Amino acid sequence: MELILKEDVINLGYKDDIVKVKDGYGRNYLIPTGKAVIATPSAKKVLAENLRQRAHKLAQIKADAEELAKKLEVVSLTIATKVSATGTIFGSVGAIQIAEELGKLGFEIDRKIISVDAVKEVGNYNATVRLHKEVAVKIPFTVVAEEAAE
Repeated sequence: MELILKEDVINLGYKDDIVKVKDGYGRNYLIPTGKAVIATPSAKKVLAENLRQRAHKLAQIKADAEELAKKLEVVSLTIATKVSATGTIFGSVGAIQIAEELGKLGFEIDRKIISVDAVKEVGNYNATVRLHKEVAVKIPFTVVAEEAAE
């Protein structure tokens, strides 16, 4: 089944992409929640016209994302968390903590666009921030014990 996405769907596509999905996923989740519409020939023509009219605006959005990516490339984070005697973290460090640390530096980044594997131990890691469908930046971060950070 071909669908036109009305909004970004993680691990599937971005707004205005035409994607192929299984019928059940499209009919039971994407269409009822308003995330997609069926890609009929007339819907494709409307999409093409809308994209043509929004081309300048989309270019500006991409330029803004690239500018923010340049600023984020120099950022390196240190996240302090509670650690056991063996160096294992109580809980884990994820996108929420990274978004909070970026917020402290003045970058308002939505946690949903940050992807990072669950971090369970002290050490150096990388997080990927997808600012635009064509712009992503890797942010290095270090997880340290709370006592070491103070």
